Amino acid sequence: MARVVSPVRVSNAPVTLQTDFYREEFLKHRACLARQREYYSERAITDADRGIERILSQLEQLCAKADADQVIGKLLRKYDVVTGLSAWSDPQKFH
Repeated sequence: MARVVSPVRVSNAPVTLQTDFYREEFLKHRACLARQREYYSERAITDADRGIERILSQLEQLCAKADADQVIGKLLRKYDVVTGLSAWSDPQKFH
């Protein structure tokens, strides 16, 4: 028996993987902000968290755009300036 693959599912697969990846990245920044709470004002934390929440709510639409990597990459770099997440490393990952 032949198996039929829905073209909608196939075309959404890369976007879903991309969306999941970027969602995890923004959630890492959110967790990093929470750990650094004492260094920022409550308003700064609230504003940054609200921005992450907004991005997360629109992530699927952003990932569907042709320039998604550039747009989302720019947003992640802006959050990285605040969180410094890219400078953190897990010592267990080194041998």
